[in-house]
Amino acid sequence: MKLNPKETIEAGKATLGIEFGSTRIKAVLIDQENRPIAQGSHEWENQLVDGLWTYSLDAIWHGLQDCYAQLREDVMSKYATDIQQLASIGISAMMHGYMAFDKEGELLVPFRTWRNTNTGAAAAELSSLFVYNIPLRWSISHLYQCILDGDEHVGRIDFLTTLAGYIHWKLTGCKVLGIGDASGMLPIDPATKDYYTDMVDKFDKLVAPKEYGWKLADILPKVLVAGENAGFLTPEGAKALDPSGHLKPGAILCPPEGDAGTGMAATNAVKQRTGNVSAGTSSFSMIVLEKELSRPYESIDMVSTPDGSLVAMVHCNNCTSDLNAWVNIFKEYNQLMGLPVDMNELYGKLYNNALNGDADCGGLVSYNYFSGEPIAGVNNEEGRPMFVRSTGDKFNLANLMRAHLHASVAILKLGNDILFNDEKIKVDRITGHGGLFKTAGVGQRILAAAINSPISVMETAGEGGAWGVALLAGYMVNNPEGLSLVDYLEKCVFAGDTGVEIKPTAEDVEGFNRYMANYVACLPVEKAAVECKK
Repeated sequence: MKLNPKETIEAGKATLGIEFGSTRIKAVLIDQENRPIAQGSHEWENQLVDGLWTYSLDAIWHGLQDCYAQLREDVMSKYATDIQQLASIGISAMMHGYMAFDKEGELLVPFRTWRNTNTGAAAAELSSLFVYNIPLRWSISHLYQCILDGDEHVGRIDFLTTLAGYIHWKLTGCKVLGIGDASGMLPIDPATKDYYTDMVDKFDKLVAPKEYGWKLADILPKVLVAGENAGFLTPEGAKALDPSGHLKPGAILCPPEGDAGTGMAATNAVKQRTGNVSAGTSSFSMIVLEKELSRPYESIDMVSTPDGSLVAMVHCNNCTSDLNAWVNIFKEYNQLMGLPVDMNELYGKLYNNALNGDADCGGLVSYNYFSGEPIAGVNNEEGRPMFVRSTGDKFNLANLMRAHLHASVAILKLGNDILFNDEKIKVDRITGHGGLFKTAGVGQRILAAAINSPISVMETAGEGGAWGVALLAGYMVNNPEGLSLVDYLEKCVFAGDTGVEIKPTAEDVEGFNRYMANYVACLPVEKAAVECKK
């Protein structure tokens, strides 16, 4: 019998997905047919402490509890009921980073996020050792950098995990990680769907002279694929999530995942020869491969889908933060003039007007580097947002905004050009999601020009990663036929919907290429600006 949302909630058959993004924690409650029925959110910001980007444990738990409280309020206002029991729960978060705990479960050093780029020496040495690209932000890079730096806490590590893995551990008592998030800690062997054993052995031999009391395999989370039981909500976990005491324990949890994996689920881009682009505070593209690349590339990370397929990931630390800052300047102008401000209208007007600009932005160039950007060779912890023009450029509002839109996906283009031009990777569909695509058709058209490929956007893409991890959690309890994740998403969630597609025009592609020529030529200016401390 089909239940309405209130009946679903009261019967304990709703599924909860919670994702910790860079600026927002979001919760989505879905029914048995994977439709969102309630949501909650909490805004937060990372802090630069002692030169490293971090979030405090207090901020993590306050954010989680406030997000869930907002979800409860939404349920109460819509359905005049409360959440007592959940069928399943999924936790996801920003991938990578470094959370190290001792035997008592105490955090040894403040959480180091993906945004930190202080791990250059470690990443370079490990990449050479493993013959595999090891990015700066991966957990193994952070661990080895701590070893190189002689950090005292390393010898006391008992457990190393990601933010999603940490939250999941505290809710269930299980030290596990979804294969997608785990692939951002240490490379995953697609044949075994576990960490590469030869890399584990090489690392242990590398650090053996330090005589730590642990082996790498002992401190890493157990790897699980989508659909595997990752534990149940404990009484302590229920209280940690809902301090009001209304939520009962017992819900099953799916493997905790990273935001890349949930983005794949939310855009039906888990199948081989599909891909997605997430464009928000940071951005990344994910192309699900049919086979391994011909060789390692420093700008391409090899990660996994939630069910274990190999993925080529191009990750950029920066995307819309600088773009948003420029839009806020126009908000301030409107307020100064005493004009009412509707932010959706303001974004829509500025974005759509950008399409009236020159295809190459009239020579204008923007660098959106709030933090370092390794693909561009800017490996400093700090970035330096910068706008560059010469006296002969066409400086007008349309070109100004178009330059900022181009900048938001410029680094993505550098990485994807390798996949499509050098490796000749074939894709059947690329789907965009995230804040850049909120204004219909604009970010989609800009991205299509950047990577010279059709881009689709689904109506559901706005639900984001919280919905994606809710789908993975729903897969645990709403799959009586035992479908594979690919088939479950295709048949039970999206039912053939591929979204609205925009194809690149020759003029836009050529213009973006001219923009990139200017962008690359001026990179030394950006690097010099970062080096000049103010």
